[in-house]
Amino acid sequence: QLQLVESGGGLVQPGGSLRLSCAASGFSLDYYAIGWFRQAPGKEREGVSCISRSDGLTYYADSVKGRFAISRDNAKNTVYLQMNSLKPEDTAVYYCAARKYYYCSGYALGGNDYWGQGTQVTVSS
Repeated sequence: QLQLVESGGGLVQPGGSLRLSCAASGFSLDYYAIGWFRQAPGKEREGVSCISRSDGLTYYADSVKGRFAISRDNAKNTVYLQMNSLKPEDTAVYYCAARKYYYCSGYALGGNDYWGQGTQVTVSS
């Protein structure tokens, strides 16, 4: 079964950190650009970050730049989103998505071939 599975979400206090993982099952992420998205209650889904396939170029939304870092470990077939200095406004369901044979041109990856099921991140004291 071809799928993406996110993990690592949870409840964290403001200023804290979390690392999200996006693991691929049934296919290799080597050929895919990977994007992270989030959707807060009552809001539209928005792009957060994107990492290109072979050159590893990364892009970030202004709202997370300097706090979040996307990376990939092709040997583990996993992409990560390290989130530091978390704020209450970062609370959302976070999703990863994959697009084959693509290089990111911005932080919002479009035309995706696969989506994960999402992981909840709650930032609250």
